[in-house]
Amino acid sequence: MSNKKIISLAIIAALGGGFVGSIASSRTANADVLGSIWSFLTGKSSTSSVASPASQPVQAYQPTVDYETQVVDAVKKASPAVVSIVIAKDVPVIEQCSQSLNPFSNLPPEFQQFFGGSGDNFQIYTPCQKGTQKQKVGGGSGFIVSSDGLIVTNKHVVSDTAADYTVLLNDGKKYTATVLARDPVQDVAVVEIRAANLPTVTLGNSDGLQLGQTAIAIGNALGEFRNTVSAGVVSGLSRTVTASGAGFGSETLQNVIQTDAAINPGNSGGPLLNLKGEVIGINTAIVSGAQSIGFAIPINQVKKDIESVKQSGTIKTPYVGVRYLAITPDVAQQQNLSVGRGALLRGDNAGPAIVPGSPAAKAGLQAEDIVLSVNGTNVDENNPLLSLIGKYSVGDTVTLQVERGSKTITVNVTLEERPTGQ
Repeated sequence: MSNKKIISLAIIAALGGGFVGSIASSRTANADVLGSIWSFLTGKSSTSSVASPASQPVQAYQPTVDYETQVVDAVKKASPAVVSIVIAKDVPVIEQCSQSLNPFSNLPPEFQQFFGGSGDNFQIYTPCQKGTQKQKVGGGSGFIVSSDGLIVTNKHVVSDTAADYTVLLNDGKKYTATVLARDPVQDVAVVEIRAANLPTVTLGNSDGLQLGQTAIAIGNALGEFRNTVSAGVVSGLSRTVTASGAGFGSETLQNVIQTDAAINPGNSGGPLLNLKGEVIGINTAIVSGAQSIGFAIPINQVKKDIESVKQSGTIKTPYVGVRYLAITPDVAQQQNLSVGRGALLRGDNAGPAIVPGSPAAKAGLQAEDIVLSVNGTNVDENNPLLSLIGKYSVGDTVTLQVERGSKTITVNVTLEERPTGQ
């Protein structure tokens, strides 16, 4: 429906409502006039059974439908464990400093007297640094996952190793935060505050999400409005998008949730909830120039990171050691491949297809192999190779179905911890 049609219908509805309303109000007015005339003729006062608005107690708003009740209850359940993260840095203090200058100092002394003598005659002002001061440079969101102070947020919220981070709880208390771990693969980080008996969120199951189910986003919108709530639906699943931002470059996000619940700058790292008040994702990115298109990392992809930090204090990510081209029907046609899905192991400018000394090299994988499945799960657009490997832990052995030339073979790979920088 065009905007003109929507506006027209709204005007028609308003006119119709006004007409009906005028009839109803005129009937009420006529009744009041007749009552007044009767009171004048009989000498009896006409009393109204309607109480004065001032005498009625003010009652809290009561949701009118079950859906509203569920949204309100979900927010009440989760919001005490949602936090704001303030980013501060030492920034230079720039002032205007004066400097004396004699533009005629190169002239012989006998000529300088004609231009005010040999002293400094001019004062100029130039920018100069006068120390540094701590200043807020950004903000994000997070949520508490353990009562002793572990908080999950986005990696890009706490990516600056030179910055200081402060966590603001829902009750207004402030804590200095320490970044414990940053996931090298996905946009997830875990920070810690020194506190006890904190409220925590309940982690849901993102594998069972359905298109159209309710999604509720909570976060520190624009870095100013703490615990801002917006509601929408799950608009898409298993999306692959490339996100970018100042200070952390670009990053490919795989298998993310799409939602039309409003996610604003500053919401990054906050929870995406279902109607039970359970966390189903981490609000991560929005599409610039579009309306109601936001993305969240499924919480099931984050649970391993949380457990890893609880057990070891770091995030241990499983590693295969391959570079690959994701196969789609278009890629298969362009590359003249025999299959329309999978991961084609092929090197690029960053390095070879098989990283020397990696688990893939030890298992005997070769360049131009096509990985078709991981432990029986097909590798395709909805299940990229990296996402499937990420479901397992360091030390696990996975079975890969591989097409090599005209043959299909099975290769067992034991996953190792991802090396720093890989």
